[in-house]
Amino acid sequence: MEPTRCGWCLQNERLTRYHDEEWGVPVFDDRKQFEFLMLEVLQCGLNWNMMLQKREIFRDCFEDFDFERVAAYGETEIQRILETPGMLRSRRKIEAVIRNARAFLTVREAYGSFSSYLWSYTNGKPVAYRGHETGKLPVSNRLSAAISQDLKRRGFSFLGPVTVYSHLQACGMVNDHQQTCACYERLLRDFPPVFLDPDGDVY
Repeated sequence: MEPTRCGWCLQNERLTRYHDEEWGVPVFDDRKQFEFLMLEVLQCGLNWNMMLQKREIFRDCFEDFDFERVAAYGETEIQRILETPGMLRSRRKIEAVIRNARAFLTVREAYGSFSSYLWSYTNGKPVAYRGHETGKLPVSNRLSAAISQDLKRRGFSFLGPVTVYSHLQACGMVNDHQQTCACYERLLRDFPPVFLDPDGDVY
């Protein structure tokens, strides 16, 4: 029998696989953090299904999201990326990824790793907001607003509170699977969260 899943992932096999294997699983690796974060940047104004369809193109354009290499990109690399078949034709987003890679390195220098910086907002524990398990999800909250504000102060762009909240869901800092979803209980067991009221904070 097929396991129950969050309704948003049932559109196609790619979305389902992403939901089952990646979405909401805590990420502590900086390369993966950078990839997830930049997928959110590239997604702004578009749909997530398109991002997953183009994911391999993005990986090719940004050298598997090697943030050290991306941080050194200049006009030659921007033109290469813009001319890549299937790539988004948005110079602003490409420049934002490069700018964010440089800011990412600065955070790593200050905190040892970007993951250490980000997870410090929740004391290293995932968060489960009461009520979210019923499917009543916000587009942003106080946590994502605080992180967004600090990221902007550090030189990041295209990372407003809504985009940051999506990243927190994706990288497992917030467990927003529905209670009826098989992933919800698995993540509760493997990565016990702090339970908070919707407006609660741990920073």
